[in-house]
Amino acid sequence: MQTEELKKFIQEEIVNVAFKKVSFEESLIHSKLLDSITMVDLIVSIEERIGKQIPQHLISDDNFDSIDKIINTVNQI
Repeated sequence: MQTEELKKFIQEEIVNVAFKKVSFEESLIHSKLLDSITMVDLIVSIEERIGKQIPQHLISDDNFDSIDKIINTVNQI
C-alpha cells in the first residue's frame, strides 16, 4: 500500500472515531484527541487495511501520537 494512501486512510479513520480532521503531524494521544478505546479502534482498522498485525512492542504513545509516526511504525513491520 502506498504511504500517501495509508496516510489519508488513517486521517479518515480518525475523523470516524474522534470526529475531527487532523493534520499528519498533529498530536493524537498527548493532545488527548484519542483515548485508549479509540486508539484500539484505529489500530484494528489499520491492521485490517494493511493485512498485517502490528506487533505489541511497537504500540506505544510515542509511536502512535501522529499520523506520520504511525506511518513510520507501520513501515517497520
